[in-house]
Amino acid sequence: MWIPEALISPTSGVRIVPVPGDAGPDGKPATSRLDGAAALDVAVTRGDLVESTHRVHAAVVNADGVLLDATRDPGLKVWWRSCAKPFQVMPLVRSGGLDALGWGVDELALACASHGGEPEHVAVAARMLERLGLEEGDLACGPHDPLASRGGRLLREAGQRPSRLHNNCSGKHSAMLARALQGGLATAGYERAEHPVQRDCRRAVSEWTGVPDSELGVSVDGCGVSVFALPLANMAFSYARLARAAHMGDDASRRVVNAMTGQPFLVGGTDRFDTLVMEAGQGNIICKIGAEGVHTFAIVDQQIGFALKVEDGSPRAQFPAALALLDAYGALPRPLPSPLADFLRRPVRNTRGEQVGTVGVCRARLGEPFA
Repeated sequence: MWIPEALISPTSGVRIVPVPGDAGPDGKPATSRLDGAAALDVAVTRGDLVESTHRVHAAVVNADGVLLDATRDPGLKVWWRSCAKPFQVMPLVRSGGLDALGWGVDELALACASHGGEPEHVAVAARMLERLGLEEGDLACGPHDPLASRGGRLLREAGQRPSRLHNNCSGKHSAMLARALQGGLATAGYERAEHPVQRDCRRAVSEWTGVPDSELGVSVDGCGVSVFALPLANMAFSYARLARAAHMGDDASRRVVNAMTGQPFLVGGTDRFDTLVMEAGQGNIICKIGAEGVHTFAIVDQQIGFALKVEDGSPRAQFPAALALLDAYGALPRPLPSPLADFLRRPVRNTRGEQVGTVGVCRARLGEPFA
């Protein structure tokens, strides 16, 4: 049994269990599309030697709570970081808050985003605050440099400093402020775990992941609001359930999925991984990055969710691992379009610009179909 008994959900009644069928010698289901515990580990080479290796944990779960596949420990409990955003916005969507404000797909996409701080992202965030009658100073997130290289370049060329609007979570925070205002709640302190807005987010995460509220780890995320810790398998489960709920006609789920897949640039930005993956998936992939090597995504028509964690938190490893997972389940075009293909096997260069190695998934066979 791969998943502990603690993953039985009192809210959904679904228990995450291994896929039925005969198990192989390593205890994995014979139907596994991955090749052993190290299938997604990422190697950094220099010359003909492996210089570093990043261990990757992953879980693949369907909307019925069946664990279809895994590498290393699918029950590993880690911080979900920004991958939780599609569910943190659910209380606002279900309450009718989007329609009351006249917000559409752009605002919803930005609420789910870890955006690149480009002018288009900043404009939507500013518009959200203006509609609320608030200003940048009401955001609890701090300013940071744009995550997209284009955003940083444009900011420097304009001779400006980054603001809170450039924070990759400014859309999420604006949506949380909207939830507070519409509930007649104080906006001051909306980021604190005890505030009703954060409690609503926590309940939504519990409901979608199947992890009891009392078993969710809670701390403070990089942007200042609550962050949740839970097993990888439950993270994957939530994204599979989101895909199914959207397919079955649940309005809030459909709107979240359509906003993310319909406006992928707003979810990430120029040359940002999530944007490129969702564009390549042509509406059939929901993809959301988290800090410290966490990623959660789903194949919409298959209603399968995926979650991975790079053990040492390195972002250079999570992208090739995510692409290998999606390829194993047939969700990506071949060959991969540029610049997405650049994430699969990145060159290691010296200060002269010469390639001296690569960063890519250790199991070459997972990468070969893209060549």
